[in-house]
Amino acid sequence: MTKIRLTEADRFERRHNGSREVRTQKMLTKIGVDSVDELIDQTIPAAIRLKQPLQLPAAQTEHGFLKSFKSIADKNQVFRSMIGLGYHDTITPGVIQRNILENPGWYTAYTPYQAEIAQGRLEALINFQTMVTDLTGMELANASLLDEGTAAAEAMSMLFATRKGKKKKAAFKFFVDQHTLPQTQSILNTRATPIGIELVTGDVAEFDATDESFFGILLQYPNSEGDILGYPAVAEKAKANDINVAVAVDLLAMALLTPPGEWGADVVVGTTQRFGVPLGFGGPHAAFFATKEAYKRQIPGRIIGVSQDRDGNKAYRMALQTREQHIKRERATSNICTAQVLLAVIAGMYGVYHGPEGIKTIATNVHGHTQLIAKGVEAFGFKQLNGAYFDTIKIEATAAQIATVRTLAEKAGINFRYAENFIGIAVNQTTALEDVQDILTIFAEAAQADVKSFDLTAAADQLEISWADQFKRSSEYMTHPVFHAYRSEHELLRYMKRLENKDISLAHSMISLGSCTMKLNATAEMIPITWPSLASIHPFAPANQTEGYFEIFRNLEGWLNEITGFAGTSLQPNSGAQGEFAGLMVIKAYHEDRGDHHRNICIIPTSAHGTNPASAALAGMKIVLVKCDDAGNIDVADLREKAEANKENLSALMVTYPSTHGVYEESIIEICNIIHENGGQVYMDGANMNAQVGLTSPANIGADVCHLNLHKTFAIPHGGGGPGIGPICVAEQLVPFLPGSPLTDLAGGEKAITAISSAPWGSAGVLAISYAYIAMMGSEGLTNATKLAILNANYIQSRLKDHFPVLYVGANGRNAHELILDCRQFKTIGIEVEDIAKRLIDYGFHAPTVSFPVAGTLMIEPTESESLEELDRFCDAMVAIRQEVKEIEDGKAEAENNVLKNAPHTQALVLNDNWEMPYSREKAGYPLPYLKEAKIWPSVRRIDNAFGDRNLMCSCIPVSEYAEAEA
Repeated sequence: MTKIRLTEADRFERRHNGSREVRTQKMLTKIGVDSVDELIDQTIPAAIRLKQPLQLPAAQTEHGFLKSFKSIADKNQVFRSMIGLGYHDTITPGVIQRNILENPGWYTAYTPYQAEIAQGRLEALINFQTMVTDLTGMELANASLLDEGTAAAEAMSMLFATRKGKKKKAAFKFFVDQHTLPQTQSILNTRATPIGIELVTGDVAEFDATDESFFGILLQYPNSEGDILGYPAVAEKAKANDINVAVAVDLLAMALLTPPGEWGADVVVGTTQRFGVPLGFGGPHAAFFATKEAYKRQIPGRIIGVSQDRDGNKAYRMALQTREQHIKRERATSNICTAQVLLAVIAGMYGVYHGPEGIKTIATNVHGHTQLIAKGVEAFGFKQLNGAYFDTIKIEATAAQIATVRTLAEKAGINFRYAENFIGIAVNQTTALEDVQDILTIFAEAAQADVKSFDLTAAADQLEISWADQFKRSSEYMTHPVFHAYRSEHELLRYMKRLENKDISLAHSMISLGSCTMKLNATAEMIPITWPSLASIHPFAPANQTEGYFEIFRNLEGWLNEITGFAGTSLQPNSGAQGEFAGLMVIKAYHEDRGDHHRNICIIPTSAHGTNPASAALAGMKIVLVKCDDAGNIDVADLREKAEANKENLSALMVTYPSTHGVYEESIIEICNIIHENGGQVYMDGANMNAQVGLTSPANIGADVCHLNLHKTFAIPHGGGGPGIGPICVAEQLVPFLPGSPLTDLAGGEKAITAISSAPWGSAGVLAISYAYIAMMGSEGLTNATKLAILNANYIQSRLKDHFPVLYVGANGRNAHELILDCRQFKTIGIEVEDIAKRLIDYGFHAPTVSFPVAGTLMIEPTESESLEELDRFCDAMVAIRQEVKEIEDGKAEAENNVLKNAPHTQALVLNDNWEMPYSREKAGYPLPYLKEAKIWPSVRRIDNAFGDRNLMCSCIPVSEYAEAEA
C-alpha cells in the first residue's frame, strides 16, 4: 500500500524564483562554489548578517491567498462616492481595462529610455500630452506626474526657480487661493519652507498684486467648494505686476469652461483620474503639468517628443534630458524620477475612446445632473450656496440637518462631503438620473417634504448652461485624427494591440536593468487591484467603510517593519524620490524637535543616485560630497573628515546599500557609526533592497530610515515608467514624525510632518500587489529570492568576465545582486556603450542600465525570477556582441559601417530590396539561432535625439500637417 503524504501542492515561491536545483548546481559550478550559502557567505559581510530568520506569516498558495485576501477586501464598503475634493468615480472602458490595465504587455514594460523598442508607449503618451494641452489651452505638457498636489508643488518650485529681474532678488511669496484643495495646500506647505518660499493663503478677491514680494499665485478652477470665480481678471492683474499664474483645474470641466491657457496662465496642473482611472483609495493616478514653450527646459518630469530615426521616419523619444536630477544633481529644481505612465496611458486611451464629443457629453451630463440636484434640494427648502459651478455644490445646513442627511445618505449607500455648516455634493461620470432621484429623496425626507413636489423629468428637459460668457469654452480641442479614428471597440482594440506590439516587456524577455529590479509581476498579485472593493473606494471615505484597507495597511506595515528591522512605516510616498524627500523631512523634523534647527548638512557619496542630492536640496539641506575609492567604495577617511568638520550642523548621510556599484561595502557599520557620533541620522536609499531581504536589513547596518521601492523589490510592475510607491520605514525615534494628512487623523505620527502626497496612504490601490507578494512568498521564499538574485548576478559575472571587464567586486571577488560591465575600452575603435545597447535590441533584449553610475558602462541586474535558460540566452547575446566588437578590432568589419553602429535593424530594413550593408541580412536580423523561433523587431531605427530637441514637438502632429505627413 502506498502511503499518502499530504503536502502543499503548489508553492508560489517555485513560480516566482526562476532557478531549480539542477540548474542551480550548474550555476554554482560555473561560479566556483559548492552551495548557495557558501556564495552568500563570500558575498555579504558576516557583521551585518541577520542573526535569525524573518518572522512573517506562513506562505500562502495563490488560490489560498486570493480567497483570504478577498475576505479582507470585502470588509470595505463600496458606497456611491460624491465627496469630490479632487477624486471622482469614473468608468474604465472594459476594452481599456482588459487590454492595458490588466495586460502584462503594458504593465511590465520599463521606462522608455530605449526608445526604439518603446514606440507604442511613447505614442500613447503623446496622445496623453496632446489631450492635456488641448483641454488646458497650453502649449506644452509633460507625460504625467504623481498626483495633483505634488504637481502644484512642482509648479510653485519651477516658478520660484525661474524668477527674473527684480523678482529674482525680492520675490519669495507664493499666494494660494484659500479654496485650493486642502491636501494640495498641505503639500505646498511641506515643499515651500525648505527652499525659502513663504506661503500666503487667502481670499483671491483680496490678493494685492502690487506687492512686489510675490512671485506667483495658485488658483483652483473650479475651487474646492465648487465655485467658478472670475479668475481671468485675477490673472490679468497678476500678470500686469509680473506675477506668474498657476492654475489647478478639473480636466473634465475644461471641456465646457474657458481653459486657463486662454486667460494667461503660465502653468496648469491637475489630475486625469476621472479619465477612466479607478479611485483606488487615492491612487495611483496620473497628474499633469502643462505650461508655455518658454518653460520647456524647466518643466519637471518627462516630456515625450517627436523626432526621426536614421532613415528619416517619424519616431518618438523622451525629450530635453528630462531626468534633470541626474544631470543637475544638487542644483536640480525637482527630484522627479518616475511618472504614472500606465495611468497616463489609460487616461490618454480614454480620450481616444471617447473623443472630444464623448468627453463633452460626459462633462455636460455631469453638469446637468449637478443642476438637477441643486434645483431639487432648493425645491425642498435648502439653500444652495454656489453661483456658477460645474459638478460640485454646497448646500447650507444646520448641524441637525447635516446629521439627518448623513444618516439617510449612508443608509442609502451614498457618501457626501460634510463640513461645519454645509453639505458638499460632487457629481461624477457614474451618476445617473436614478442616483439623482435617490439624492433628492434623501433631502426631501430630511426636510419632511414630498419628493414628488419636484418634477425631475420636467426639470431634466429644461437644462442649459447658464454661465456668463467669460466662462463658456468656445475653442476646439482634441482635433487630431487619433481622437476620431478608433470609436468602435474593434478598431480601438486593434490600435492598442498595434502599439503594444512595438514594445519590449517582461512578456518577451528579461529586462536586466541595474538598480531597477524588473522581476516577475505575478498574475495572482495583480488580480485584486481591479476588484471594486479596492478600486472603487474614495480616499476620504469614512473609516468605518474602509476597514479592509486598514487591515491591509496594518499587516503590510508590520511586514515591512520586520523586513527592514525598523519600528514604523508610512505608506504615503508614491514614488522612490518622494520616499527620499519624506525620509529627509522626517529627519529634519526630528532635529528641529530636539532644538537642533541648525542641522542642515547632508553628506552624500559621489556614486549616489542623482535623486539623492536633488531630494536633499529640496529638503533645504546643503550637500557635502564624499569621495569613493578605486574599488568603488565610500572613502571612509574622507567621510570621517567631512563628518567631523560639519558635526555641529550635520543632519544626515544618504547611502545606498549594497552600493550603487553592486558591492556590499565592508565598512558600512563604521560609516553609520561615524555619522551617529557626529550627531547625524543615516538615510538608506532602498533601491537595492532586493539584495538585503532576509539576509541583512537597514536597521542591522545601522541606518535610521530607508525608503522601499515597492515597484522594484516588492513586485509592483514598472508600468512603462510608473506607477511607483516609495514608503519609508523608520527607527523608533523617527516614528512620531511620519507624514500626516489634513483630511484624516489616522495617518502619520504624533508630531506628523505635513503631507508628502495628496492621498493619506499614497497609491493605496496597488499596495495589494506587494501585500500578495510577501504573503505568498513568506519568510523563506523572500530570503531565497535574495539569495537567487545574488546567485544569478554572480553567474552572469562568471560567464561574462572573460569578455568584458567587471568594474567593481567585493572583497572576495563577488558581486551583490547586480554588476557593472566596463565598455569604455571600445571607444578606441569608435564603439560606444550606446552601440552595444542598441545592438542588444537585435538580439531581442532591452539593454541594461547605460552609463550609470559610471559613464561608458552597463549595469546588469538579472533578479531572482529569471531562469538559467534566459540568463544563458542573455549571456550568449553579450558574448556574440563582444565577438562583433572583436571583428572591428581585428579589421574584419568596417569601423563606421557595422552591425553595432547600424543597430537596431528593423524588419523593413532587412527586407529592403536594396541591401547595401557590408554584412549579411541574417547577421543583422538573426545573429543567433533562437531568434528564428521568436523575433521582436524594433519599429524604428536608431533615433536622432538631437534632431528632436532642435525641432521640439511634444504633441500629435497638427491636423493641418497630418495629411502631408501621412503621405
